[in-house]
Amino acid sequence: MPLGDKVKRFFNNHAETSDYHIDKDLKTRYYKAKKHAVLEELEAYFNADPDFSIHARSEQHGEISAISKRGKKVLIIATVIMVRPYHTALDFSVTTETAVRVDFGYSDKVIKKIYRYINEQLPEIEGH
Repeated sequence: MPLGDKVKRFFNNHAETSDYHIDKDLKTRYYKAKKHAVLEELEAYFNADPDFSIHARSEQHGEISAISKRGKKVLIIATVIMVRPYHTALDFSVTTETAVRVDFGYSDKVIKKIYRYINEQLPEIEGH
């Protein structure tokens, strides 16, 4: 990843995942699971993590939003899309509220931490 991109992401207060993200750790993850199973694992993560609480959940839209309970003010929106049977995508949008609109990579770290947890719970489909 070019140095300019690293610096720009470090001095930002928002991070998103996508299929074509420049950082391989922030690319969309695909799981061999139904949409409901991925949503359940996300819900379990947020219920078990003392730093976050679920703000809203919509199974129909495949979204869960969570907010921080302490520390930095963070809004997480997780989007789950079933591409085909037992082939489900998981993307994140994370915004950290700061006075100077800089979170020093905190939003990226939140996404990576949640992906690590989900990867331990569900089989990831490689090759995307």
